[in-house]
Amino acid sequence: MVNWSRRATVALLPCTLVCGSLLGASDDPRIPSEVRFKNAYVNSAPRPWNFTSAMLWGIAIADTRVRGYETAQVEIAHTQLTCRIDGRTVVLNDDRRNVRGGLYRRYPWFGTDEHEPIPLAHSDDHSTVILRVGQRPNKVWHFWAASPRAKLPPGNLEGCTVEVRAQISPGALLQVGFDYWRDATIGYDSGGNNHEAGASRWYFPSADWQEAIFTDVPH
Repeated sequence: MVNWSRRATVALLPCTLVCGSLLGASDDPRIPSEVRFKNAYVNSAPRPWNFTSAMLWGIAIADTRVRGYETAQVEIAHTQLTCRIDGRTVVLNDDRRNVRGGLYRRYPWFGTDEHEPIPLAHSDDHSTVILRVGQRPNKVWHFWAASPRAKLPPGNLEGCTVEVRAQISPGALLQVGFDYWRDATIGYDSGGNNHEAGASRWYFPSADWQEAIFTDVPH
């Protein structure tokens, strides 16, 4: 069991309900069957009026059906959460070379809030943080911003956008999203303190760097 005092800042769990409109009609066979949300979606339930904070998150896993998955990894250079308020873009989190997170139960998917500290590696020049998901393929590598959860500025909130710049090796997969929170310091506790805005599509291996993006800003 991890030190529970950490949960007072940012313990996150994906929504356990069918939360909104799916942005894609069919499941991709490259996504393992145990994954809860196989398509991108935006929560149809609006942010509760008294939820005044937000935090980005990501999920990285190994695909054990792929030969050589033991060396699978997700390398992250940059994470950012921005929000549109009164027609302007406000940066809530903007981090490089680091994340925070935990290893959560994969079977069943996020079956409990119990988790272990996430093991992090870094590139030789420390320009990126590396999640070696193939070393713990039975876990969901759940990460969030290295900087603290931020308070939403006052004004008319249109929505927020997560961007994670990552390189995904063969045998690894990545999904990103964010949660609205009751305030900037409250923990997950027994639930009800966070509201998942939605989740991106899954991102697959590529030799190129990719921008994994999710937004609930209306188009």
